[in-house]
Formats: sequence, C-alpha cells, structure tokens
Amino acid sequence: MTPVSAYQDQRVVVTGAGGGIGAALAHRFAAEGATVVVNDLDPAKAASVAGAIGSRAIAVPGDASTVVAEAREALGGAVDVYCANAGLASGGDAFADEAVWEAAWDTNVMAHVRAARTLLPDWLERGGGRFVSTVSAAGLLTMIGAAPYSVTKHGALAFAEWLSLTYRHRGVRVHAICPQGVRTDMLTAAGSAGELVLAPTAIEPDAVVEALFDGMEKGRFLILPHPEVADYYAARATEPDRWLNGMNHLQQKWESS
Repeated sequence: MTPVSAYQDQRVVVTGAGGGIGAALAHRFAAEGATVVVNDLDPAKAASVAGAIGSRAIAVPGDASTVVAEAREALGGAVDVYCANAGLASGGDAFADEAVWEAAWDTNVMAHVRAARTLLPDWLERGGGRFVSTVSAAGLLTMIGAAPYSVTKHGALAFAEWLSLTYRHRGVRVHAICPQGVRTDMLTAAGSAGELVLAPTAIEPDAVVEALFDGMEKGRFLILPHPEVADYYAARATEPDRWLNGMNHLQQKWESS
C-alpha cells in the first residue's frame, strides 16, 4: 500500500511560481496531494503553470507582498504551507539607484514579513504552519556584482531565522532554501558574474525541490541543495579574512574578464 504523503490535502501557496524554482515547487506539492495557489506577478505565467498542474492548482496572480488574503480565500480559508519564493536578482554595486535597492528590499525581505504578519495569527491559534523561504546561497555568503541582491538575501535569511527561533515551540516550521546556481531565468539575468560563479555547478529546479522535501522530512531549517555551501559558510564564519580575500580574488577575475 502506497503511504499517504504528509502534504496530502494541505493548502499551499507558492509565490513567484510562474517559472523556475517556484513552478517546480508548485508541481511537486500538487503531486504530493496538496492544493496549490500558483502566484506570479505575470498573470499569463501563473495561469500557464496552474493549467499544466491541473485541478489541484489555482492561479492567483499579483504582488507577492499582498497575495496572502486572496490566496487564503481561494484555498477555502486557510494556508498550511507558504513558500516565499518570489525574488529579485538585483545587480549593481553600492552606487545602484535608490529605486533598485528599495525594490530588492521590498520583494526579497518585506514581502516575507508581510506574509508572516498575515499568516501567524491563524498558525499560532491552530498550533501549526510551515513557512518556506527561498533565500539563495548569497544570503549565507554573498554574490559579486550584486550588492542589493546579496544584502537583501542576508535579510531574508535573518528573518527566516528569527521566525524559526521565535515560533518553533508553537508548531511553526521554517525552512530556508539556499542554493547556488539554478538553471532558471534568474541565472541568465546574472550575466557574466553568474557565468563565472554560478553556472559551473548550476542544478535544475527539481533538484532544489528534492532537497527541500528531504529537509522538511528531517526537520531541517537550512536547506543546501549544493552541500559544499556548508563548508563555504563555515569558512566565512571561522576565517573571515581568508574568505574575503578569496572572494576579492574572484571579484578581480571578474573585473578583468
């Protein structure tokens, strides 16, 4: 007899689900028996993914910062799993325009905060809920040529950590997915820096999703689809100057390419 999935009949929201990791998450949760809200800023992309999934998917397009109320209504009044996956891969240095910094902060951090504000009262009353944050290895480490992205992904990780340490004893489970390169449009948008740092070890979105489901089963907060990131993270913490020197050499290589 086939065992029943832990996500059978769960109500799931995935933001930024019009492609890439988000679409892969939506497909996998639906395959596990969940009903999934497919959210994307692009209505056509949301509808396309939901249509490909079938009866277990509902397209709810719009801004990830404000989607929770409409998504919850579409799911019959409750959300069990929320995947804060929408993100902006904003490049640029310290001189990037203020609007670029503001957009990155709004999408990569504040959208998570706003979702949590809406979800937590119900989750705490029910004694359970699951918040999945797509962070990126840039949130643990950094990314050359992308100051707004790196800084705000650090913020996304910090918020996910705070949620976990504050509410885990009350049944709220939090997971932070931190992949390096993933073969999506976001990797293409990273340009030459992405080609240098991320492309050589890039994986498919389904591999990220597989790592998440394995991590959820084992109760892990930190999900590392690229296991080597753990060593980089440890080196950054214990030998910061050596690690920064190594990253600076990578920066110089990129500048001279």
